[in-house]
Amino acid sequence: MDTGQRYTQVREQRTKVDYAEFIHQLVSTHYADFEYVDLVQDNLNTHKYGSFYEHLPLNQARTMSRKLVFHFTPKHGSWLNMAEIEFSALARQCLNKRIGSLDELARQVSLWTDERNERSVRVHWSFTVASAGDKLKSWYEKVNPINKSVNSNY
Repeated sequence: MDTGQRYTQVREQRTKVDYAEFIHQLVSTHYADFEYVDLVQDNLNTHKYGSFYEHLPLNQARTMSRKLVFHFTPKHGSWLNMAEIEFSALARQCLNKRIGSLDELARQVSLWTDERNERSVRVHWSFTVASAGDKLKSWYEKVNPINKSVNSNY
């Protein structure tokens, strides 16, 4: 469900514990009444169900693992990831100047987030399965030469 809302948090690092705490807080606060949540994310080493079990109490980790359905974007496919599109907008619109402290960064990101949420800005993702297949065709051929002779719809 694309509501045009984004949830951001600024931390010093991006460790498994940071990931587990943020996702737990996000799901508990904004998606508590949902049966499951589809979570599209990249292949960062922290983006694993194991992060929950390593850093949350067992009952919370189990709930998170049952509620979240992970969908990973392909490596070298950040253009497929709506979050990466948002990071690009954040970089262009908010982070295009020197920011001297973590507190100031958090303030700037919060202001940017509030403004985008107030306007319910949605990512207009125009890729279809066919256009993604066309864009990834050369990659498919590179990783498996047999795909050069296959003429199929992705």
